[in-house]
Formats: sequence, C-alpha cells, structure tokens
Amino acid sequence: MPEAPTPLGLGRGLAVGLGAGLGAARTAFGALRPLTDRTLLGSFDRLGYRLHALAFAPEDLEVDLTGRVCLVTGANSGIGKETARALALRGAEVWLLCRSLERGGAAAEEIRREAGHDRIHLARLDVSELGSVRDFVGRFAGEKVDVLVNNAGVLPDERQETSDGIELTFATNVLGPWLLTHLLRTRLAKAAPARVVNVSSGGMYATRIRPDDAQWQRRPFDGVSAYAETKRAEVILSRLWGEELRGEGVVVHAMHPGWADTPAVRTSLPRFHRVTRAILRTPSEGADTVVWLACAAAAARSTGQLWFDRRPQSPHWLPWTRETRAEREALWELCRELSGVPAAEAPTPAD
Repeated sequence: MPEAPTPLGLGRGLAVGLGAGLGAARTAFGALRPLTDRTLLGSFDRLGYRLHALAFAPEDLEVDLTGRVCLVTGANSGIGKETARALALRGAEVWLLCRSLERGGAAAEEIRREAGHDRIHLARLDVSELGSVRDFVGRFAGEKVDVLVNNAGVLPDERQETSDGIELTFATNVLGPWLLTHLLRTRLAKAAPARVVNVSSGGMYATRIRPDDAQWQRRPFDGVSAYAETKRAEVILSRLWGEELRGEGVVVHAMHPGWADTPAVRTSLPRFHRVTRAILRTPSEGADTVVWLACAAAAARSTGQLWFDRRPQSPHWLPWTRETRAEREALWELCRELSGVPAAEAPTPAD
C-alpha cells in the first residue's frame, strides 16, 4: 500500500497547488485585460484596480530601498504623498518637493513616524516657476538621484500665466518637470540604474498635442482640455527622454493612475468627484504603479512606455490623437527654448 502523506508533504503539496492556481489566475486576468482596460468602468475605477491586482506579483514590491535617493514632486497629498510614503517604508531616503512648506512639513512628519527613520526631507519647489526649479537643484546637495517622480500638476479653470509669462497648466505639468529632469540628468546617471516616473492621466486618451498653441494663446481656454493636452505631452516626452537617457542607465516611464480620490480631483473636478466618489480608487491604489515603476526590477527592462496598473499600454485609443514626428520634435524644442536651455545641452533625442 502507498504510504500516507506526511503533514510536511501535505504542506508542500498545498503550497505548490496554491502557487500553480495563483499563476493560472494571473495568466487568466492578464489575458482579459485588453478587453476591460478601455471600458473605464471596471477598469479605471476601484473595481478595475482590484481586478487587475489579482495578477500582481507581490514580490515585485518586496524590495529594500535603503541607500536610494528618491525625489517626489507634489508630495504633500494624494498620489505624491502615497508614493513618498511607500518608498520611505521600504527604507529609501525620500525628498518631498512641495510648493507649500506648511502642508509638506505635515506630510513629512507623518511619513517619518510611519517609516521609523529620519531619512525623510522637505524642500520647497514650485515646478511652475523655472527659477524655483533651478534654485532647488542648485541647493540640492545630493550627489545622486535614484528615482525622480514628476507628480505635481494643476487643472485651473481660467487661463493664468506664471511670473515667467508661461501658461500655468503647461508650465506646471510639462515645462517644469522637463527642466527638472534635464537639470538632474547628471545625478540620475550617477545612480544608474535610475528611474524617472512621470504621472500622466487617462484624460489624455481623448486628445492630441498642439505644439503650435501649447499655451492656449490662439484658442478660447478650456481647463480640462489644456490639462489633457499636457498629460499627453508628458507621455510623449517620457518616450523622448527614454531614448535620450537610454545610454546613461536611466529609464523613463509615464503612467496614469485611473480615477483616484485625491484632493486635486475634489477641488479641480468637483462635479466628476460627486458623481464617481463611490467608485474612486484610494490614493494608495492610484500610486501603486508609480511605486512599482520606481522599484520593481521588471520596470527597468524597458524605457519610454506608458503604464497602467503595472502593465504597458498603447498611448492611443483613437487614431486622430497620434502626433507626428515633427510635432514630437516641436514639443521638445518648445520645452528647451522656454526653459532657456542651450541647444547643445539638450539636443533633440533620436525618435
């Protein structure tokens, strides 16, 4: 007669069976994602995140970031704060780059208590102001930057200009992050392999860039459309930065968080928030892919892509949103010119 299985044998068999079942579930949900990702409901919302999370590999985020230096803009609330918290909990030295030192200080103190270490720093940075970007980089004493998360963003109702004379949405969401990435380029290369993560928005799927009128000087201003255009611009620039920095050991990706319940959504899109608040993702769920791109080994195997819930996505659902190569180059050149960077320091990257 065959011997009865021992408790140890039963445990091993159960573990193997569960592992195989989990692997099969991940494969099944992965196959279904192309069918659900464009439905918005059941994808961008809380249900979508939880369905997608069934295919996540928990070990991807079981990493020790001790010794790594991470910079997060707009880190006083929402997705930026949750990103800073997650990186700090994994041991990273985290810099919260915030426009308001008061709000940023409260967030930094909260994260220090939770992380149990004091490698949490606060610095003032208003990414909409080119002088503020240059001032921060000039004051930043770190020799390297392992992770840069360009998260700060705005969605104003009316057209406004910064002290540099640049339309506020474009200055905050596109130009400031472009200049910050440029000025930190050497320090990112010193930390190779390093990562840059640009936080976009699913709203960009419905529009295309207009480099000929990126500052809405020729059109009646529409805040939602201006925001969507800048978020598409972030995706395009992520691709171009990915090519530009490929040989320096720096990967650059864009992501969109789906619909998350953040202070920015409540204040900038109050009607949308009222209608959808019951199904919105938590800020932590919205930040999950940012954290994954910042520290998971799998995220460093490519560059210049758009991600959603840890999966690469096509940046285009609609054919008329596709930009030309000339428009991509024009966007890059616009950022270079407006930020005052000489052409020799920021050549147009290979397409």
